[in-house]
Amino acid sequence: MQTLARLPFFKDVVDLDFDRFDRLCLWRRFDEGELVVDYEDESSDVYFIVSGEVRILIRTASGKEIILGESKAGQFFGEMTAIDGAKRSANVTALTKSELCIMPAHVFREMIFTSSSTCERILRLLTGRVRELNARLTEHSIFDLKHRLYSELLRLAQPRAGKPGEKAVTPPPFHHVLAARIGCRREQVTRELSTMAQEGLIEKTRGALVLLKPQVLQSRLDEAMREGG
Repeated sequence: MQTLARLPFFKDVVDLDFDRFDRLCLWRRFDEGELVVDYEDESSDVYFIVSGEVRILIRTASGKEIILGESKAGQFFGEMTAIDGAKRSANVTALTKSELCIMPAHVFREMIFTSSSTCERILRLLTGRVRELNARLTEHSIFDLKHRLYSELLRLAQPRAGKPGEKAVTPPPFHHVLAARIGCRREQVTRELSTMAQEGLIEKTRGALVLLKPQVLQSRLDEAMREGG
């Protein structure tokens, strides 16, 4: 059954008439690589990810891509346009086969005003995104390429099962994707990763890029932050 109540974001929400809001939404599937919304689109819907994963990026006039991040099942995007009515600020493409719940802007706003618990969750999520953007801005202002790469790898990594003290990025990220995330060229990422491997900081396995000494990377970031500040 297609219902908002099954989405993790709405878990334990009790002050929302899900039956009514479900009828006001459209449920649609997207193929891998299919465009969901494009930069400067005038649509204003909000997209809740039921299954799959999407990538959010900005493409400059010269064709350079800057990846802002990925969103997975349980998350949503498009809320800024629904709130302020401005054109889309980024491009969103399905990374995998995905199912999305598409909610019109006026329905999204009504939901916020109707459910105080939902409103609080959205405010907390938006605050978290602002904090993350502030952190990235600080990194680009203070860190050189090497330290930006350290920070991005730590941000993407999760604790490695059965290996205390190690972390892993699964699946291993493509070099051009890392480059688009930290604002450099693919060749620069390849060179820095090679240096990190020689230092014994990382190891590439069949299914992951392993951070063997994440504490060393964090220590280097802390030192660079002190020097930059």
